[in-house]
Amino acid sequence: MDLTPRHTVQPAVASAARANEAIRALVDSRAGQDWSAMESATYEVLLIEWAAATRPDGSDIVEAA
Repeated sequence: MDLTPRHTVQPAVASAARANEAIRALVDSRAGQDWSAMESATYEVLLIEWAAATRPDGSDIVEAA
């Protein structure tokens, strides 16, 4: 019997859900308004976090420009 721990999806799902909620809140709060440079940067970081959390291989490596 192989008792080697396998990759669990729970942390990634929770991370993706948190990033998704933060993205929705930011977008909803700024609907129809111009975004500041800080808000745009925050949005970009949240998208990167969400993308990393939803990678099928569970990779924690994130590259940003």
